[in-house]
Amino acid sequence: MIGLIKKDILVLKSNFKILIPIFVIYIFMAFQGMLDISTLLSFLSVMLMMSTFSYDNLNKWDAYAVTLPNGRKNLVKAKYLATVIVILLTSLVATIVSFIITINKGENINYQYIFITLGATIFATFLFQALMYPIIFKFGLEKARLILFILIFGLIFLGGFLINKIDFSFLAAVIDYFSNFIVLILLGLGLLVLIGSYIVSVNIYLKKEF
Repeated sequence: MIGLIKKDILVLKSNFKILIPIFVIYIFMAFQGMLDISTLLSFLSVMLMMSTFSYDNLNKWDAYAVTLPNGRKNLVKAKYLATVIVILLTSLVATIVSFIITINKGENINYQYIFITLGATIFATFLFQALMYPIIFKFGLEKARLILFILIFGLIFLGGFLINKIDFSFLAAVIDYFSNFIVLILLGLGLLVLIGSYIVSVNIYLKKEF
């Protein structure tokens, strides 16, 4: 399985060169205050991991990988572990850049804000990846893109509807109460969601024919 993870990391390394200009633009916009650098986390991790699925599909990798010992389970596990590695690395970059931006502006570093924002972004990224992977393993990358597009807009519509109908002010009090542990809570919830997604993906992939 280590070899499968290395394969995805090498694919990411080659594709990351293409994303460097976008990465530089993101950092520039963050320095100008046009966006929060934490958005870089979700953008990069999603784009990079999607590229590994494209590579696998282009090279008919799955048909070969499933012939390896315990190939199906290890292939899915490697994809999820590579995702965690990518998210942690992009989190580290986002944190460092956030500190540099704050220092460059001559402002006091608000550690709580930076880490809570980062934790929320990691959780959202875990949630999106957890939703995305079972769909990709089930329908393939091309069909999954359309399904995800429809699903995301459906969730946005549902979220907007709920915000208008439900008073979520109580969440501020809850977040404030757990403020010292909110990052750990978000990371824990994100990992639980990702583990649940992994179990679903394994069950889907074990039944898939090539």
